[in-house]
Amino acid sequence: MRIRRTSHLLALTALAALALTACEDGTGVKDEGASHPASSTATAAQPTPGTDKGTGTGTGTAPTKDTTGSADSSGKSGGTTGGKSGGTTGGGTGAGTGGDTGDKAADTASDSRVLCNGSNTRVTAQTVARPLNHMLLTVTNTGSRTCDLTYNPVLRFDEMQWVPQAAKETQPQAVTTLAPGESGYAGVLLSAADGSGEGGQTAKKLTVAFQGYTPNSDGGASATPPLPAKGVYYDSSLAVTYWQQDMDDALSW
Repeated sequence: MRIRRTSHLLALTALAALALTACEDGTGVKDEGASHPASSTATAAQPTPGTDKGTGTGTGTAPTKDTTGSADSSGKSGGTTGGKSGGTTGGGTGAGTGGDTGDKAADTASDSRVLCNGSNTRVTAQTVARPLNHMLLTVTNTGSRTCDLTYNPVLRFDEMQWVPQAAKETQPQAVTTLAPGESGYAGVLLSAADGSGEGGQTAKKLTVAFQGYTPNSDGGASATPPLPAKGVYYDSSLAVTYWQQDMDDALSW
């Protein structure tokens, strides 16, 4: 009986030793499965690559693309509107202002010019040695504004009842214009050099009338330049030139 109990104790001791040996072996640790659920739970708590990629696409890419597209459209619209509107406004203002300014300048230039006549000029009449039987009329602008000498002078000696003709070939290409202080000229053929003229007589008075901007219209006040003391002889050949800018042109006919 004692022998069996002793054998039983020895067997229990051997089993305990074996169990202790198994616990210290690395295989026993490796075989424990209780640690696996804890490890799986820790891994699941971290974001998986798939979830992270999905978050990036859904949150970052799609809204950014939509926002960019919206801003792009707005930017294009604003740029086009601003550019076109600015360009149109700039062009319109430039053209309108340039046009208006040009018209006003033309109007001002036109308004600043007047007709030359007896009220704003000094007129002289003098006979010349060459050509023969000629007289020179000189009109000097004494006013403060530029004036125009239009067509030809209209002469009247004493109380004569006819008007001397103007030599058509002396008509200038442009109206003779006098700035303040400048002079214009006209030549007067008093009588025929060969004596072919009729009704010759000596005049003591001369009246010079001016024309307007249409032929034979009234150009304003007349002038009565003094004649030489002995008077001026004229006959039916009496004729005048158009107003000239240069003295030589007036006396070349």
